[in-house]
Amino acid sequence: MRIIIFANGNLPYPERARTLIHPDDFILCADGGTRHALALGLNPNVIVGDMDSLPENFSPSTFNGKIVLFPKDKNETDLELAINHALTLNPSQILILAALGGRMDQTLANIALLSNLQLATCDIRLADGVEEIFFCRDQAKVEGRSGDIVSLIPWQGEVTGVFTENLRWHLHHETLYPEKTRGISNEMTADVATVSIKSGLLLITHITGN
Repeated sequence: MRIIIFANGNLPYPERARTLIHPDDFILCADGGTRHALALGLNPNVIVGDMDSLPENFSPSTFNGKIVLFPKDKNETDLELAINHALTLNPSQILILAALGGRMDQTLANIALLSNLQLATCDIRLADGVEEIFFCRDQAKVEGRSGDIVSLIPWQGEVTGVFTENLRWHLHHETLYPEKTRGISNEMTADVATVSIKSGLLLITHITGN
């Protein structure tokens, strides 16, 4: 099962985001993220959070899905709670939409959530239809088009043994350092690029062309 999680951030390209959604996806909303699902004509299966930012046109009394309610005073964001709930469903993949843009603190926190070791065996990504963000712990595949921008950013320390294929500036078992910008703004030279590393945690951002 693949789970789509709608966060309560910006979704600047809703029609492009729609192309990422499959008919059999399980739709999970982090509280205010419900507004994005409804705008795309989707019926959420589950809504998770403290319900303080639900859209005005949403009526819990007529909702046919499941609501997992948490108190407003809590230690986690609604998105973290939504991810935790998604993991209980044993998904094959988790795609999080509308988790980028808007408040910088929220964006950084959303990216940091993906570094949780509990997600190490799960294919989990942030996306908005133009940009996708995910972590590489061993090897990863980037699917897009030639000319797309791919950046490789060391997370929490240096990343060693970085090897890339089908990127314009090839890395051949090299080390990337968090205080350096060498991995920024590489370009795909084919529809699929691959990245592998020996140690560390590598953040990959992929920006698609128009």
